[in-house]
Amino acid sequence: MDSSEDCDRRPGAGAVATVTAVSGVLIAATIVGWWAGRALGPLFALDLVAGVLSWALTPLTLWRPVSATVVLTALAAVSPAATPPATIGAVQVARRRRFPVAIAVAAGGIVAHAIQGAWRSHGGMSYGWWLVLVALGYGALLGWGAWARAREALIRSLHERARRAEAEQGRRVAEARMLERRKIAREMHDVLAHRLSLLATFAGAMEYRPDSSPEQLSRAAGVVRSGVHQALEELREVISLLREDAPEDGDAGRPQPVLTDVPRLVEESREAGTEVQLRDTVDEPAEAPPAVARTAYRVIQEGLTNARKHAAGQVVRVALRGGPGEGLEIDVRNELPPQRATPDWSGGAGLVGLTERVHLAGGRLDHQEIGGEFRLHALIPWPA
Repeated sequence: MDSSEDCDRRPGAGAVATVTAVSGVLIAATIVGWWAGRALGPLFALDLVAGVLSWALTPLTLWRPVSATVVLTALAAVSPAATPPATIGAVQVARRRRFPVAIAVAAGGIVAHAIQGAWRSHGGMSYGWWLVLVALGYGALLGWGAWARAREALIRSLHERARRAEAEQGRRVAEARMLERRKIAREMHDVLAHRLSLLATFAGAMEYRPDSSPEQLSRAAGVVRSGVHQALEELREVISLLREDAPEDGDAGRPQPVLTDVPRLVEESREAGTEVQLRDTVDEPAEAPPAVARTAYRVIQEGLTNARKHAAGQVVRVALRGGPGEGLEIDVRNELPPQRATPDWSGGAGLVGLTERVHLAGGRLDHQEIGGEFRLHALIPWPA
């Protein structure tokens, strides 16, 4: 008789204990209130039996609300002791089954209590008023159960939406990391191809000009040795990326940014209307390894981009310091507008990808809002 709609949710031990205890108290109160001041008779034994049976059946309303409530309603037709469990069952049906089913069960409850009121007195109350009160009571139970059902459906919907939003955010983060790995792998591919082409040029010169002086041959061999060492370092970085995601060909020949390009980047932001204060105390910026230079450039670029998007018109302070052996430290700060909607700095794919880029370079990236100021801070290793 129970529909499979609203898949049976297994009630916890706490719910079973609560329903059982409440039902037992109400049954006992009904029997005591009914027989107080009256001589005990055969009907008392009937009420005791009906009360015990209905109390034992009450927990079943949590698993099989329709079937259990139908039995409890039948018991209520012969004894008021079964009325509390029958009403509890009506609420459960209204909460967990379709409204037409709940109306049918409530109608059955009204009929059962009409039968009960026809052969058992109710403290001098007229039969008509008895039926009116019963009908009003079941109407209230239907409303209560329908409200509880709608509330539970809303809560489930909100939980589902939150789960989907979390899954979507996880997918966006994974895509951002994948795209960032592809970009880095492409840049590594360009640098490696450039370096290998230089090695091929020097090796070709050594092969086709064996008559060169020993000094020239020695210098060319040194260039080849140094280039091979650097190419191997770049190759290791490319392989570390290819282990998780193979890059696609594209953007070949694209010039790679270096630390000496940072002033140009800052000047571009100034021309776009952003006031940028740059403090650059890097030792030998032109000697920075390509991976370190590119990562630092991207950190500053992302900081300036975020400032333009979320804090237009505010001053941006960029600090760049460090050198070979001590690492590279980048600090980008900007004041937040006084009147603004709270920006989702940590939810954007840009910062997700940037964090992945800095991590792959062996560094650490932090971003946070402190004292009305947004700070982007990165530490990147720079071998001596």
